Amino acid sequence: MTRTERILTSLLVPALLLPAAAGGQAPAAARQPRLRVVATLPDYADFARAIGGERVSVGSIVRGDQDAHFIRPKPSFVDMVRGAHVLVSTGLDLEMWLPTVIDKSGNTHVRSGQPGYVSVSRGLELLEKPGKLSRSEGGVHVYGNPHITCSPVNMKTVARNMATGLIRNDPTGEPYYRANLEKLLAKLDERLFGKELVRLLGSETLCRMARNGSLIPFLRKHKFRGKSLTEYAGGWLKKMQPLWGTAVVSYHKNWVYFFTLFGLEEAGTVEPKPGIPPSPKHVNELITLMRERRIRIILAANYFDEQKVKMVGARVNAEAVIVPLYVGGREEVTDYFSLVDHWIDSLLAAAGRAGIAPKGAGGR
Repeated sequence: MTRTERILTSLLVPALLLPAAAGGQAPAAARQPRLRVVATLPDYADFARAIGGERVSVGSIVRGDQDAHFIRPKPSFVDMVRGAHVLVSTGLDLEMWLPTVIDKSGNTHVRSGQPGYVSVSRGLELLEKPGKLSRSEGGVHVYGNPHITCSPVNMKTVARNMATGLIRNDPTGEPYYRANLEKLLAKLDERLFGKELVRLLGSETLCRMARNGSLIPFLRKHKFRGKSLTEYAGGWLKKMQPLWGTAVVSYHKNWVYFFTLFGLEEAGTVEPKPGIPPSPKHVNELITLMRERRIRIILAANYFDEQKVKMVGARVNAEAVIVPLYVGGREEVTDYFSLVDHWIDSLLAAAGRAGIAPKGAGGR
């Protein structure tokens, strides 16, 4: 090698090992390894991607069109959990199959109580806590209703818990995770309440009232600058105004948090008790109730028997609204925001077909 070649080599080789000066990336070997996140539900996986961004790789166990109660553990689930740095779960008694998967994986880092395990329900005010436990009550949930994903307000707590778990397992990424978390929380506020209502009352106040079902009565009761507070509502809350106060029937107790948030009344369920198939007697009683109260909407997740839902609806001329409960449950439902859009659009379309008179902002 000539003297000139040696000089050029000494200058070029170090430069090739450095990231590009203007917006370049470090070579793959020098990059931060991605945190491997496994979520039980696709909704959690969606939020993990939103918060974790390029620092995480994310997988989901349950599909968007499956019932998370009744998942059979598969070897592929065990393999996913075995390689996980972080395992995200509801943390209640929704995913009763999960401990078996964790045990078979041998990954002690993601066991409940360990740093890699994230319970996203932590700190939530759960509804429908049982006063007593009895097999006659069907598939009763010990801690309360675990279908927390049906409320965007609950999902704000889910997001915070998830960010805490990611930071615990990747402390150097904290500024990145927190910045993405704040963007996600702000987007949830805007899509749920609208910018104007958030500016007027503040996110914390709105979320507190939304959780306990007092927000809509409060908005109806009070005025600001001569206008009802209902007129300041935006986003999903405004979109759902025509259905505030509407009585509906659901197939299973999936929707209590959604109903509480948006001011709907669950007048009955196709299942007599959670997880118990409807008997002919119960169906007849439900149909009588729907006729007496002129209930025209039945809401069900798309993993239940559609024919049963449609059969009940047909007998009382009610609309069967069959929607995915989770992200990915239909092709067009690609993230949590499009999922909530789909729920609301489906309900409003059904109400229009059923000729339900809008309750509106001024209704009581």
